[in-house]
Amino acid sequence: MNEQPSKISRNTWRLIIVAALGYFVDIYDLILFNVVKKESLESLGYTGELFKQYEISLFNYQMIGMLLGGLLWGIWGDKKGRITVLFGSILLYSVANIANAFVTDVNSYAICRFIAGVGLAGELGAGITLVAETMHRTQRGIGTMIIVTLGALGAVTASLVGNVFGWQGTYIIGGCLGLGLLALRAGTFESGMFKEVKISGVSRGNFLMLFSRFDLFTKFIKTVLIGLPIWYVIGILVALSNRFGSYSDVKGEILVSNSVMWVYIGLSLGDLLSGVLSQWFKNRRKVVMGYILFSTLVTLLFLYGRGYSTDGYYFLIFLLGLSTGYWALFVTMASEQFGTNIRSTVTTTAPNFIRGSVIPMTLGFKYLAGNNSIVYAATVIGVIALGLAFVCTWRVEETFDKDLDYIEIS
Repeated sequence: MNEQPSKISRNTWRLIIVAALGYFVDIYDLILFNVVKKESLESLGYTGELFKQYEISLFNYQMIGMLLGGLLWGIWGDKKGRITVLFGSILLYSVANIANAFVTDVNSYAICRFIAGVGLAGELGAGITLVAETMHRTQRGIGTMIIVTLGALGAVTASLVGNVFGWQGTYIIGGCLGLGLLALRAGTFESGMFKEVKISGVSRGNFLMLFSRFDLFTKFIKTVLIGLPIWYVIGILVALSNRFGSYSDVKGEILVSNSVMWVYIGLSLGDLLSGVLSQWFKNRRKVVMGYILFSTLVTLLFLYGRGYSTDGYYFLIFLLGLSTGYWALFVTMASEQFGTNIRSTVTTTAPNFIRGSVIPMTLGFKYLAGNNSIVYAATVIGVIALGLAFVCTWRVEETFDKDLDYIEIS
């Protein structure tokens, strides 16, 4: 039975907007460290080689927190509800970021980044799951597109705020924005699908269920690996864009904060475009495969081009963001692959496992760059990330209009 989608209700629009604003603050706080790392670490006395050491390790503490938080919040969302995750996660990372403004050494800095990472892990998965389960199956791509497109602009805002208010003020503003969002959560409502599963008494939020069936396990792994190129670009190419710029003889100084701003402008536009294309073609897989091929081309230009002007280099970084702007489709596909009783678990863990993939990618990059050029190291990591993502997208199930009202049984 192919029922026609009804007009999106006012309450559903409110849910989409609140989730989008929540993700906006989430991305602001997520990318904040890369914007203010140089200023903050130098003000604490960590310069030269110490700065190079801690700029990666502190970011990895945040990513470790996100790995743990993704698992915790995902399970919590399936057991206690999606709304509780939205409240709890935003409260945790808001408090952690305010505390981050008052750190005095690298140890306290690391603790704040870890706690913030745990909190940041819950926002996106819960919001996407809630919207996907509330909207008609042919319309949910619109909702997730709006969430991720608006959310990506949080990084642009972080970059602009960081250039004006200094590192301490930027952390405080991020925390206060999060606390202010809690008031908007009052009008949101729980997913009807979750309420039905909760009443049924079926096992919910069982992460081990993903390992109980080979088809579930392989589907989960493929779902996760599809997002690898996005954080390869953000965590290596953009986070170290000043070093790549020097290697490529860019005519002028490259600021990582500006690189972050331009890549996220590209990501925001890319997410909007990928969502539109997905709705137009009624297909998610083909759109994502096209983006991965585009990303491969732009990455080659970024790594092997020489003599760019500063503006030309920032435009190339914008194209890197545009070519990896399929985050909305990636998270939507993760939500659509699994039943209601483990949907929040998968939708929350998948993006955070991808964010956490920055850890092995940066460690691999650091190891390879120790005896080779940074371009060689980035090329090796890029071939692995882009290759795995393309193959997994090719092999994953198409879910554009899939009915999500079902459960998984181990």
